[in-house]
Amino acid sequence: MSDKPHLNSEYKNIIVKEVDNGNALKTGLIQLNRPDALNALNIELMKEVVDTLELFDKDPEVGCMVITGNEKAFAAGADIKEMADASTIEMLLRDQFARWDRIRKIKKPIIAAVSGFALGGGCELAMSCDMIVASDSAQFGQPEIKLGVIPGAGGTQRLTKAIGKAKAMEMILTGKFYSASDMFNAGLVTKVVPKEVFLDEALELSAEICKMPTIAVQLGKESVLKSFDLTIESGLELERKNFYLLFASEDKFEGMKAFVEKRKANWKGK
Repeated sequence: MSDKPHLNSEYKNIIVKEVDNGNALKTGLIQLNRPDALNALNIELMKEVVDTLELFDKDPEVGCMVITGNEKAFAAGADIKEMADASTIEMLLRDQFARWDRIRKIKKPIIAAVSGFALGGGCELAMSCDMIVASDSAQFGQPEIKLGVIPGAGGTQRLTKAIGKAKAMEMILTGKFYSASDMFNAGLVTKVVPKEVFLDEALELSAEICKMPTIAVQLGKESVLKSFDLTIESGLELERKNFYLLFASEDKFEGMKAFVEKRKANWKGK
């Protein structure tokens, strides 16, 4: 039995594993596990997901995380039963999106492995990740408009930044579903693969990232994400500071020395 809390915990809505990549670092795998509800994102499930992401982020043996569902559904949306009778004050006091904000603070990369439905909150969860590997059967959409509301977990913001105003406006105001190839062409999806291998491909991408020096990976992620929040001038300043900061790492000296000596680098994560 592992002594790691994210592996010991008896989760009700997710399955958690550490996947050996054959590298020094492992992949932290979170599988959404509410198949009877098409992995609808209720409050308890999101608590388990975010708590586990934070534990993986602190785990020195984990270099990257993957969130997935099953072939039929990544997540078909939020659990509407939890909101159907809620008032404005109840929703404000519940503050359920505060937990989503914690995902933005995860330092290590997160990959969404998506097959089947990624709708509403499911699409928003995938967009909260840093990369999306989608099966050719995946369908993306923000159909909240059909319920008399709009996306509330970042959909209007992340979707617009990813695919542009015109396409995001169409998706959000019509509630239409779009294929994985549509979203790849629009710039939302990293790669589209056959349904039979979508999780394997996501784990392979994670394994490639886990081969890289961890501090550089984390500062690279930070710099890319900040490009959405900052002016080009401020973004370039942050990039430059992170670039210079890496010259204090042991991995910088090892990486450049290995390049000069034409050998494989031996990363220390320091």
